[in-house]
Amino acid sequence: MKQSDTIANLAAAMAAAQSEMGSAIKGSSNPFFKSKYADLGSVIEAVKAPFAAHGLSFVQFPVSGENSVGVATRLMHASGEWLEQEFFIPLGKMDAQAAGSAITYARRYALQSIAGIPAEDDDGNAAAESAPKVITAAQAKTIAALITKTGSDLPKFCEVFKCESIAALPAPQFARAKAMLESKL
Repeated sequence: MKQSDTIANLAAAMAAAQSEMGSAIKGSSNPFFKSKYADLGSVIEAVKAPFAAHGLSFVQFPVSGENSVGVATRLMHASGEWLEQEFFIPLGKMDAQAAGSAITYARRYALQSIAGIPAEDDDGNAAAESAPKVITAAQAKTIAALITKTGSDLPKFCEVFKCESIAALPAPQFARAKAMLESKL
């Protein structure tokens, strides 16, 4: 792994972003293995808003070895700090289609790893299907702080977002609620 001279700002921003990130959704099917997986778009979707909210971004560049291809993934912070890692996949077949597939695969796994997000757990999700999907404790703390800071009316907030309390805010509404409150600052 390579990194800038310091990563203190990046580390703090990653901690904040990770508290807001969910899992990458397994929405694509692999008929060969009869399984579902989180595709690259799902992984990007899971990190996009939390990264942007905390001054984080990433780039990925194709790289190649003797019989392999992969990506160099660089995680960057607005301060100029960065982390970078290369990830290679051996090629069984030496053609453009195999290389393209391997690069996409490497991009997905590298981004998921550097962001620290899991793909949703099918077994865990099946067991929890009856449980409501609400924001995390860290997200609830963020919303509570913004309500206080903006002098917003908690009952009105709960009415707008159709929840009984901040902790009961539906997870998909977190980004919208946060953006709405931040717009009042």
